[in-house]
Amino acid sequence: MEDEKERDGVIVGIDLGQENTFVSYYVQGMEEPDTISTVMGSETFQIPTVLAKKKGLGQWFFGNDALSQVRLSMAVGADGFLEKAWNNEKLFLDSEEYEARDLLSVYIKKLLTLPVIGFQKRPLSRLVIAMEHMDRRVHETFVSVCRRLSIEPERLLLIDYSESFYYYALSQKPELYRSDVLLFDYNGGRLMHCLLTRNRNTTPETVNLTSGNDGELLENRDRNFDEILAKAFEDRTISSVFLIGSGFDGDWMKASLQRMLRTARVFMGKNLYSKGACYAGIVERSDIDWPFVYIGDNELKVNISIKVLDRNEMKFVTLLTAGDNWYETKGECEAILDGSPEIECWLQKPDERTAEVFTIPLSDMPKRENRTTRLRIEAAPVSDTEVKITVRDLGFGEISPQTKKTWTTNVKASAGTA
Repeated sequence: MEDEKERDGVIVGIDLGQENTFVSYYVQGMEEPDTISTVMGSETFQIPTVLAKKKGLGQWFFGNDALSQVRLSMAVGADGFLEKAWNNEKLFLDSEEYEARDLLSVYIKKLLTLPVIGFQKRPLSRLVIAMEHMDRRVHETFVSVCRRLSIEPERLLLIDYSESFYYYALSQKPELYRSDVLLFDYNGGRLMHCLLTRNRNTTPETVNLTSGNDGELLENRDRNFDEILAKAFEDRTISSVFLIGSGFDGDWMKASLQRMLRTARVFMGKNLYSKGACYAGIVERSDIDWPFVYIGDNELKVNISIKVLDRNEMKFVTLLTAGDNWYETKGECEAILDGSPEIECWLQKPDERTAEVFTIPLSDMPKRENRTTRLRIEAAPVSDTEVKITVRDLGFGEISPQTKKTWTTNVKASAGTA
C-alpha cells in the first residue's frame, strides 16, 4: 500500500546552476518527464537562480520576478546565497541577518510550489537535484534544507551533471545508445564534453563516462568545433550526440553539424539535466528495470563484503555496494565470532572476477567459549576507494558481558583493483 502511494507521487528534477535553474517533473503515466516554463505558452525553461526580498517586508521573489523587483529598487537581491549556503554562512539583507541555508530553503520551496507541480495534487515522491559538482558539503546543505522543508531524507537524491546525462541517455530509445553517446555542454563560452561507453560483457552493464574541458571556441566556432568533433569521432562509433547550453544558440554550425549527422542522431536543448534528474528518480524508485551501473567520481568504486557461515552454508554479506554515493552510504551487520579472533573483509570491483581479501585481527579479544561473542561490523567510506571498518564487541548477553571494545581498520583497494 505504501509503495502504491509513493508511486502515485510526483518526482521533481531540478538542475541547479549558478546562473539558471531548470525544473522538470514526472508522475506515473507520463511518457517522459516534462519541463516547466515560467512564461505561459512558451518554452522558456530557464529560471534565473536569483532570490530577492521586498524592502521592509517579509515577501520573497525568485527568478525573473526577483530580477524585475531588484531592477525597480523594490527588493534587495540575496547575492551569493548558493555559495554561502554550501559554506553554512550568513548574509545581510535589508538590514537583517539570514542563514544562507534558510534562503536556499526559500528558493527550493518556491520552485516546488510552481503551478504545474502544485496542479498535480500529489505528494512529493522524490526530489532530485542535479549540479555541476557534488561533494559532502553540498550533501550536508541539502539534508539541512530538506529538514527545514519537512522533506524526508530518503526522498532526496543528489547527482552531478555527468550522472544526470547517464540517466537521460540510457532512458531513451535503445537505438540512440546502441553505440557510444556524446554530450557537449556549451555555456559561458566554455565547451565541455562527456562520452558515455558501456561494457556489455558484465551483468549489469557497467557504464563509463569520460569528461573533458575543450576550452573556448575561437573566432571561427564552426571550424573549431568541427576539429574537436573529428577527434571525438575518430576510431569510434557514436549513436547520438546531445548539444546543450546557450552557446549552441544561433545558426553558426555548418560543417560541424554535417559531420555529426553523417553517423549520429543529433539533439539540441537546455533541459537535459533536469529531465535526467527525473529519470534518476524513476530508477531509484524502482519504477523500471535498470540493467546498468555507473561508477562515477562520487560513487564508491568497490563492493565491500564479509564472509559468514549461515546454517552451515558459507555466504557473503554485502556491507557497501559499488555505485552508491560514497559520502552518503554506510553499512553494518551483526555476527557471531566462530573460530579465531579475526574478520575477513572482501573488496571487489563490479567488473572484475577476483577480489582483494583483508584480514582484520581482533587483538586482545577477551577469551570466551567459541560462539559466545557477538560483533557489530560497520563500514563507512572515507573516499571512493577507501573504507573504514569498525568492529564492536557486543558480548553475548549475561553469558559474556560486552566490553565496549572496538577495532578500527581502513581498507583501500589497490590501484589494480579500483
